[in-house]
Amino acid sequence: MKSSTRTNRTKGAQDVPPYFPQLEDIQRAAKVIEPVAGETPLQPSIRLSKQLGANILLKREDLQRVRSYKIRGAFNKISALTKQELDNGVVCASAGNHAQGVAFACHHLGVRGTIFMPVVTPKQKIDQTKMFGGDWVEVVLEGDTFDDSYKASREFCEMEKKVFVHPFDDPKTIEGQATIGLELLKQTQEPIDYVFVAVGGGGLASGLCAVFKQLSSQTKIIGIEPEGAPSMRKSIEKGALVELSNIDKFIDGAAVQKVGAYTFPICRDHLYKMETVPEGKVCQSILELYNRDAIVVEPAGALTIAALENFRDEITGKNVVCVISGSNNDITRTAEIKERALLYGNLKHYFIVRFPQRPGALKEFVADILGPTDDITHFEYSKKSSRENAPAVVGIELKSPEDLDPLIARMKANNFFGDYLNDKPDLFQYLV
Repeated sequence: MKSSTRTNRTKGAQDVPPYFPQLEDIQRAAKVIEPVAGETPLQPSIRLSKQLGANILLKREDLQRVRSYKIRGAFNKISALTKQELDNGVVCASAGNHAQGVAFACHHLGVRGTIFMPVVTPKQKIDQTKMFGGDWVEVVLEGDTFDDSYKASREFCEMEKKVFVHPFDDPKTIEGQATIGLELLKQTQEPIDYVFVAVGGGGLASGLCAVFKQLSSQTKIIGIEPEGAPSMRKSIEKGALVELSNIDKFIDGAAVQKVGAYTFPICRDHLYKMETVPEGKVCQSILELYNRDAIVVEPAGALTIAALENFRDEITGKNVVCVISGSNNDITRTAEIKERALLYGNLKHYFIVRFPQRPGALKEFVADILGPTDDITHFEYSKKSSRENAPAVVGIELKSPEDLDPLIARMKANNFFGDYLNDKPDLFQYLV
């Protein structure tokens, strides 16, 4: 799904005071979160290093106790509140990972929390949020996107006079996320040439920019967004906060319609590059990390890995860190992840097949039209009666993209070809 944009002229970076995270505030945050946010491993990836000709290191934030880095910012923000604010309770909006961080912090600190989540949030993230928060939190499902939940949560927060714990656009949240940068510099003896970081609202990217600007200015920070939700890239290109009117919500941990007023100027001024990657490429990376490295990641957690190939020439021989931001993936999404990966790899194709009105046409299609390694994965007649004469929607998985043209040629030569659906989005949306 292509995103569309509009420039937000009523609220932008100029509406918040100038802010850049200071080193002493980030170091203070590191001490605050130390009891709950463990120092995660920085692991070399033999496979990716060999594949790309670089020293690829994975910062495993997926191994945090809430399985994402979000515990850092959430705990730092809530810990900074006054007793009166804590007694009154907190509110947040989140697509999942921030919600779990807030829930854990509420339970740990004994603070009442109301957590708004989009209705489309994977059930696994909802259940985890409730588990971490226990009796201290209430989960409210509202809206189809993070931004819908955000608007509802802010209205509730204002009505109840509670403190809002922002998932990315708050100095204390940014400083909490920035502690990852302190750990990275402590964990490696060699200079870090590049850091790849997923960008949703920009909190983590802003924090890392601040740390490396002050402690390792030669390090290049590269932000990675989903192709279907490029809110930071569009904002940087326009030089002002841009709100996307439509986004692809598949990579729910990084799909936001508008980045933060605090985070935007930091990323604009200090990111080396902003890159987008297709959702299908991210799905390929998820499957490769699982099948080849035994690492389970959510879609947002694979963004940095999916982008590496785009920078192959630039990172050759360099020390490269990829932040694996989270692993809160719902197993029920596996089929969709595989489907998107196959489609991106040009290995899954859908057709309208018109079976000739002759006996044994279906058998002929299977025996003579399909290649020896082609596999039918979807088959549905368009009519319940007169099936022998009806067209069918057929999904075919190939072993190689080069098998597609010969398959279509055989279908046309034998009068089976009706239409090719992959390049017809109006029809294709009903299949995938």
